[in-house]
Amino acid sequence: MTVRKNQASLSSDEKRRFVAALVELKRSGRYDEFVTTHNAFILGDTDNGERTGHRSPSFLPWHRRYLLEFERALQSVDASVALPYWDWTADRSVRSSLWGPDFLGGTGRARDGRVSDGPFSEAGGNWPINVRVDGRTFLRRSLGSAVRELPTRAEVDSVLAMATYDMAPWNSASDGFRNHLEGWRGVNLHNRVHVWVGGQMGTGASPNDPVFWLHHAFVDKLWAEWQRRHPGSGYVPAAGTPNVVDLNEPMKPWNDVTPADLLDHTAHYTFDTDA
Repeated sequence: MTVRKNQASLSSDEKRRFVAALVELKRSGRYDEFVTTHNAFILGDTDNGERTGHRSPSFLPWHRRYLLEFERALQSVDASVALPYWDWTADRSVRSSLWGPDFLGGTGRARDGRVSDGPFSEAGGNWPINVRVDGRTFLRRSLGSAVRELPTRAEVDSVLAMATYDMAPWNSASDGFRNHLEGWRGVNLHNRVHVWVGGQMGTGASPNDPVFWLHHAFVDKLWAEWQRRHPGSGYVPAAGTPNVVDLNEPMKPWNDVTPADLLDHTAHYTFDTDA
């Protein structure tokens, strides 16, 4: 069983293996296929039309399946690799080990956001940006520039306390746990982290930055925490809802999995904090 660990507790060898698997997926072209998929859904998901990956109840199960597919791709390169998660309520500084040259590298330079150290820098030659939102072909970040503070644990707890998963109108205007976690309302958790990192993380092509996977692994972990806190509250809507994915309705682009199939993460992996 795959165990997803806090990135802060990874050994040097675990970091090295994770980075090497990422670089191999990039070299083979498989990595960019994941970026293309995410960008397409960001562009296609709208508040008043069909929405699957974002702005909708299926934000969480969609990304759970998306991360599972990516983790399996990594494991096809190195079976020992699991997706780590970044607890941004604890590792809140641009000086955190997450951003070290032996792992993800640091922030970008002020002029153009170009990341200049670590295995994903342009100088390393391993990480050309091929799925682009502009002409720049290098990884960009601007840590803490557009938004100064990452979400706090108190803010996370305030969202985890919400007993209702989602509600009409089932989009970015909705109340409930999903939308407050996604960040369109309230204290803004998930969306704020994307903006805090900046660069490609602030675009639909956000998986260009490997920190995307660590961020979403933590968002996924928060969903699991919410489920434990509210065992009587589940995924909604159940059926017959236009433009969104109901509990037992297949999700694009896979069309072979429903939100109901993905409610229990322990069928696929555990977290290092699971009992």
